[in-house]
Amino acid sequence: MTGQPTVLITGASRGLGRELARQYAAAGWPVIACARAATAPDGEGIEHRQLDVADMGSIAALAAGLGGRPIDLLINNAGIRGDTGGLATIDPDDFLEVMRINALAPLLIVQALLPNLLAGERPIVANISSRAGSLAEGTLDDDDGDYAYRCSKAALNMATVKLAQDLRKHGIAVLSLHPGWVKTDMGGEGARIRVAESAIGLKAIIDGVGLADSGSFRAFDGKQVSW
Repeated sequence: MTGQPTVLITGASRGLGRELARQYAAAGWPVIACARAATAPDGEGIEHRQLDVADMGSIAALAAGLGGRPIDLLINNAGIRGDTGGLATIDPDDFLEVMRINALAPLLIVQALLPNLLAGERPIVANISSRAGSLAEGTLDDDDGDYAYRCSKAALNMATVKLAQDLRKHGIAVLSLHPGWVKTDMGGEGARIRVAESAIGLKAIIDGVGLADSGSFRAFDGKQVSW
C-alpha cells in the first residue's frame, strides 16, 4: 500500500469512468479501474479489476479479491440507458435490467465494499446519477422517453439519501452527481459537454466533499440539483 488515498471506479472501460480513472491516476491516486472486460485505461497507478455489476458473484469476487484493502473513494459510474422509445415501447426485461444495473448494483457494491470503505481515512461514495432522475428538473429541457433510465436514476438518488443517513455514523459521505449531457456513447451525438470537462468538474466537487455535504445532489459545474 502506498499511503495515498485509493479510488475504485466502476464502468471504467470507456467514457466518463475511463477519464475519471485517468485524472485520478494523474493526480497520484492509486486507481482500481473496474470493468466487465480488461479494457480499462492503462497508465501508472491504474490497476484493472474485472467486474460485472449485474452479477452478484462478480461483486462478491471483487470484494474477496480486495481483502481488507482500504478504499477512500468509491465512484459508482457503471450504467446503461435502455429503451428510449417511451410508454409504447417499455419492455419489462429491459426496464428491470436498467434498474438492476443503475440503481440496485451501486447499493450492492457499497454493501460488499463497506469494510474497505470503513478502512479508508475519509471515505466517500459518489454515485454518478443524472438530472434526468430529478423529479423537479428531469424533464425541463427534453422530452425523451427514457422511462427506465429516468426511473433508475430517481431510485439511485433515493439510494444516495438512504446511504447518507445510514453511513453518516461511520463517517462516510455519500452524494449523487450529475455529470452533464456528456459526449459519450450513452450521451449521443447531440451531447454538449466534453468528457474531460465533466470529469474535471466532478473531481473538483469530490475533492472538496466533507461529511456536511453528505446526501446532496450536485452537478459537474458545482450547482445544486433539485431532487
